[in-house]
This record gives sequence, structure tokens and C-alpha cells, in this order.
Amino acid sequence: MRTFLAVHRAGSLTGAAPSLGLSQPTVTAQVRALEEQLGRQLFVRRARGVTPTSAADELAARIAPHIDALADVTPGRPDPFATPVHLAGPTELTTARVLPALAGLVARGLRLRVTFGLADDLLAGLTQRRFDLVVSTIRPRGRGFTATPLTDEEFVLVGPRAFSGDPRTAPLVAYAEDLPIIRRYWRSVLGTRPPAAPAVVVPDLRAVLACVRAGFGVSVLPRYLCAAELASGEVVALLEPEEPPINTLYVVSRTEPCRPGPAAVRDALLADAGRW
Repeated sequence: MRTFLAVHRAGSLTGAAPSLGLSQPTVTAQVRALEEQLGRQLFVRRARGVTPTSAADELAARIAPHIDALADVTPGRPDPFATPVHLAGPTELTTARVLPALAGLVARGLRLRVTFGLADDLLAGLTQRRFDLVVSTIRPRGRGFTATPLTDEEFVLVGPRAFSGDPRTAPLVAYAEDLPIIRRYWRSVLGTRPPAAPAVVVPDLRAVLACVRAGFGVSVLPRYLCAAELASGEVVALLEPEEPPINTLYVVSRTEPCRPGPAAVRDALLADAGRW
């Protein structure tokens, strides 16, 4: 059951092996033995990792609290990092801010397993107990979550160093085809919708920043992501509204007692977020 739960959370037989102290063939053999015992397929093998079946999701939800509680029961003083903490969040924020804030805990023995993705998918994974904590760009709905405000990200309209045109008619570099961030900025600050389809769509805000630096066009980015480039002049803020659009970020857990490891991670993020 412990092996099954590790595979369910990691999404990979190979990825689960190090946290269990087992070889990948041993993990595979244990999962197959469990499937034979239950008479149900638990995972669909893919080219990269495995996808849990509905039976696996149901089993994980039933056993996870008990497996986690047993892992925390050790002789003497409990080790808060006895089991890995499974953390999920958006690629850019997690890379630029979340992971650096956890360096001290890793030095103290924290074992961290990180997953990137979109907020809705990650919150679904939290419900299914694939993750212990999710850093979310949206406030989750429902009674199954505890969402603690982490920080506010401010959005800024940026262009390349030598930009001299009208940002409202400039080519747009977007994160997605439907311009989610740009559309919100245009409505909030300019009182209208973006006038054209994006010239470039790239699903990574760091790549969007690189395109702006290279002169592809203009875009809207979280200020934390382009602060260094704004300071150096590699990109410029094209507008400075009195009330720039902001978005509140949350650290989200399930509404149940939080294990010591995830609680330590949550507390470290809350303590560091004031500097973001």
C-alpha cells in the first residue's frame, strides 16, 4: 500500500522508487502484485509515467491518511521530514520564488517532490491526495480546501528596450491563445479588449519575457518575473497605472490536520512571501 501510494503521488514507477528506497523493478512488481490481489487495474502505463485509474484514485483517498499517520509514528521525537512532501504549483512562480524559499528546509532534511501545472488540475490532484500542498493562482472553491493568502502578484505591461510605439497596437506575445493575462490588463487599465490576436503564443511566462526582450512585441507579466530586467533596462514598463491589476496567490491544503512536513513547508512559504 505504501508503494502504491508513492507511485500514485509521483505519477511514475521510476519517480517513486527513490523515496521508497526500492529499485524500479521492485516497485513495478509490488504494484502488479497489488493489482492481482485486488483484481483491478490501478495504473495505465504511458510513455512517460503512469496514469491512475478511478479505482486507484479511490484507493489512494481511502488509505492516504492512514499511511501518512503511520509514517509519522517513529521512536522518540518524530521526524517531520520522514516522508517526502509533494508540492505543486505554476512553473514560473514555483521556480522563481517558491523553491528558493525552501532551501533552508532542504538543508535540514526535507525531501521535496515538485509538480508543475495549471491551478484547476493541481487542485484536483490535491483532492485526490497526489499532493500535500498546492500554490494556486486562484482561490479554490469547496469545503475540502484550506486556502491561506500567500502574496499578491502585480501585473505590468512591458516592451523591449527600444520600444517607441503605441502598446495598444503593438504585436502581442501571449501565454495562451485566449490572452488570459493580457485581456485582464486591457480591461482593467485601458477599459477595452485587446485589438488583435497574438503574434506569438508560448506557454511559459519566462519564454514570453525572452520574446519581449528580443523585440517580438509587448506583453503583460507579473512584476516579480521581470523585476531584474526592468531594473537593468532590458525591458521597459510601458504604463504605470495608479492601481495596477493584481492577483492573490494562495497556499492550499486539504481541510484536515496537516502533517509536520507539509506544515513546515507552508510556514516557510508564508514567512518568505513578504519579500516576493
